[in-house]
Amino acid sequence: MTGTTYRSSLDVAAIGNGRVAALIDPGGRIVWWCFPRLDGDPVFCRLLSGPEDKGFCDVVLEGQVSATSSYVRNTCILETVLVASNGASVKVTDFAPRFPRYGRSFHPTQLIRRIEPLSGLPRIVCRVRPTFDYGQTTAVPSQGSNHIRYGGSGTPVRVTTDLAVSYIVHETPFALTRPVTLVLGNDEPIESPVDTMSREFLESTREYWVNWVRGLAISYEWQPDVIRAAISLKLCTFEETGAITAALTTSIPEAPNTPRTWDYRFCWLRDAYFVIQALNRLGATQSMEHYLNYITTIVADAQSPLKPVYGIIHNDTTEERIAPDLKGYLGMGPVRIGNLASKQLQHDAYGSVILGAAQMFIDQRLPRMGDASLFRELEHLGQQARRLYLEPDAGIWEYRGRERIHTHSATMCWVACDRLARIATLLGLSDRAGYWRQSADRIRSEILSRAWSDKRGAFTGAFDTDELDASVLLLAELGLVAPGDPRFIKTCDTIGRELMRNGLMLRYAAEDDFGLPESAFLACQFWYIDALALIGRTGQARELFGELLGHRNAFGMLSEDLHPATGQLWGNIPQTYSMAGLINSATRLSRGWDDAWAAPPKADPKHIHSPESADFGMHVEQTLQHLA
Repeated sequence: MTGTTYRSSLDVAAIGNGRVAALIDPGGRIVWWCFPRLDGDPVFCRLLSGPEDKGFCDVVLEGQVSATSSYVRNTCILETVLVASNGASVKVTDFAPRFPRYGRSFHPTQLIRRIEPLSGLPRIVCRVRPTFDYGQTTAVPSQGSNHIRYGGSGTPVRVTTDLAVSYIVHETPFALTRPVTLVLGNDEPIESPVDTMSREFLESTREYWVNWVRGLAISYEWQPDVIRAAISLKLCTFEETGAITAALTTSIPEAPNTPRTWDYRFCWLRDAYFVIQALNRLGATQSMEHYLNYITTIVADAQSPLKPVYGIIHNDTTEERIAPDLKGYLGMGPVRIGNLASKQLQHDAYGSVILGAAQMFIDQRLPRMGDASLFRELEHLGQQARRLYLEPDAGIWEYRGRERIHTHSATMCWVACDRLARIATLLGLSDRAGYWRQSADRIRSEILSRAWSDKRGAFTGAFDTDELDASVLLLAELGLVAPGDPRFIKTCDTIGRELMRNGLMLRYAAEDDFGLPESAFLACQFWYIDALALIGRTGQARELFGELLGHRNAFGMLSEDLHPATGQLWGNIPQTYSMAGLINSATRLSRGWDDAWAAPPKADPKHIHSPESADFGMHVEQTLQHLA
């Protein structure tokens, strides 16, 4: 019996629990799992192993003809049904345990896989093939009475099971006559019966996610889409520290056959504003509070210059290096470990931290509000912003071969001073408010003078240049200019005309260190949508938003990039920038709950992508027709 070969794509589902996360393809194969935490060694690395058949866990059904995967509604529990030509079928349920226990959050370094017969007499093979040290060695199994220990150069992995362990070790076909369970995790014994434990953990995990979603404040329209984005965003959270990674993966290329492959399992400070904005709009105050704690821990080390990117444990970053034993996504390497951006100068970091921390001074829901002592810590960062706003840096797009005075970096330095002025006013510190307002006004004047190009009729990506850059679409959102400012409206028109490819937004169109960019950057598409809404073009914004929803993968997630010619997703997944952008745009564009019954929503079938969306849309339509 041979295994089924599945089409390689970014149609992957994510499961996780705030400590570990895994990606699973539509056939139920676990193709990515970093262990023992989000930035750890990918013991399941099939996503990046190229043609080599290693680093995965799957269930092979004899005579299989179909596989169907879907999430349990409002959770990140994945169910995959495999069907054979003779009608035999099995259900594979995958989840990472997560629920309250003993008065605290229980989220072990663990994945649980339950395999149940549904019909007929299915014959299956359970294959578990972890690797260690980024695909370098295939783990050697050591067999116990009811577990298998896979050892290598890294932390050992134990599979505890109520299945005959010899079937797994020797990949022996067997008839599945009862449910069986695999518990993958630390090399520690499990005292409870595995079947009982897995059923209890499954129900408790389902209850946790349903209750978490129940507490979200979501928009009326696009509810299933926003819920899936919110869950995806939470899966990128390392809850021990509150850090939120840019994505769960490393080195999925931005476009076909490009060396633009980066490790995104780190926390970028510039994401702070967008993530906190999304969490705030969702009412996910606890997640927001944890993230703010992570940021303020960085602020407390004010004697050190800010880095643009930090590890999920603040001081735990690695040098960028290549993993030679992984060939890359679809064989397109290199696969990188670590990110050189942590060594770059990116002056927007100062404004990003202050903008994120500003939430602590205005949000009365938070148990710990910002005070004068936190303000003084933030002032140290503000002084750096005042000093550096006219200094060249690598910019928001992290150019590796050049530095300029980037408009976005200078704008975020203005943001640092502007928000400090506002915070000082809230705290009644009039002298400090005046100081920071004067500083902000000086920086703003410089930006408006040197970032505007009469030739392009737009604000440009760097001072005294004519090159367009989608990051200037944030100028009104950040408050540097009013949405109705003719210069901003012209900028939106110019960027929409010059940087759009097949309705999708590039970051920029000029050649960089790696040549001309190919793919649209999805965060920029959301920025453009938001900018259109700000200048009053809501209809156009809604249309673009609906089209973008149609580009999500089969499980409702977005990666970083989208190829304008093919419509294929590229880049690391799930991308925090993209998922936060979806939430923020949906919240901005949605009709209010008070208007929910005013008229049936106009749903274009091509914009309904996931089964959850389709079911909900049909339900709303039928309900409205009934009431009419």
